[in-house]
Amino acid sequence: MAKVLKAMEGLTFGADPELFVVDTNGDFVSAEGLIPGTKDNPYKVDCGAVQVDGMAAEFNIDPVDNYADFRHNMKTVRQQLKKMLPKGYKLVEAATAEFKPEVWNNTPDHAKMLGCSPDFNAWDTCINQPPRDREFVRHAGGHLHIGWTDEADTSDSVYTSACLDLVRQLDWYLGLWSTVKDNDVERRQMYGKAGSMRFKPYGVEYRTLSNFWLKSDALMLETWNRMQSAIWAMKENHMPVQYSDYNSSVISSINTSEKSELLFSIFTRPIINY
Repeated sequence: MAKVLKAMEGLTFGADPELFVVDTNGDFVSAEGLIPGTKDNPYKVDCGAVQVDGMAAEFNIDPVDNYADFRHNMKTVRQQLKKMLPKGYKLVEAATAEFKPEVWNNTPDHAKMLGCSPDFNAWDTCINQPPRDREFVRHAGGHLHIGWTDEADTSDSVYTSACLDLVRQLDWYLGLWSTVKDNDVERRQMYGKAGSMRFKPYGVEYRTLSNFWLKSDALMLETWNRMQSAIWAMKENHMPVQYSDYNSSVISSINTSEKSELLFSIFTRPIINY
């Protein structure tokens, strides 16, 4: 196995990726009625939980402090989710799914609602506008959770400032990198913009990434390593502060999926090499 970066002591890591389901013909179908669990009442399984999230199947893992357990929990929960599907149905790491009209029209309205509450923009320090509803189309995320406390006051300015700094740093190490590894540009036009996050009483949820990093063990490991590298680098080389003149280019590159030649040539360490 490639080198695994050690996590900083006292931090925990989780994830709640969404996957789409395809039938025996390879067509996207709603996860509604295929798996148990809801947003309000996730279905507990070993090492995490599963649930229906709109048209997608979502799973989340119990938080851990090392990569071996992170990988184990991801694979364990996903395998349990896979076994719940009818024979011939599969989970796919598609960031965008377009459903056939007959599938869409036969899906209950509540499953098609964009009911997920708005997230926050760490760069603009304001609430993001919810994505516009597109008939027949839905998108999936691969959100990461980083914890370092318990029952924090998410309205405390010192706490929220730390969360914002971390998310901006993650955009340098993960968001920009995702424009190289994630070929889906449609999702970024809808949601998962630069700096997308939520404040949590335990830490922060980073919501910029799609589910692309679940496609291989190598991508999962690199996602973990980049997450750790971003955190370690904050102690010595905090990108959003030290290179603030370039932050607008970071935001634009992530939001448009257009790679900035300037960023990629000057800032090799966080974007290409970590």
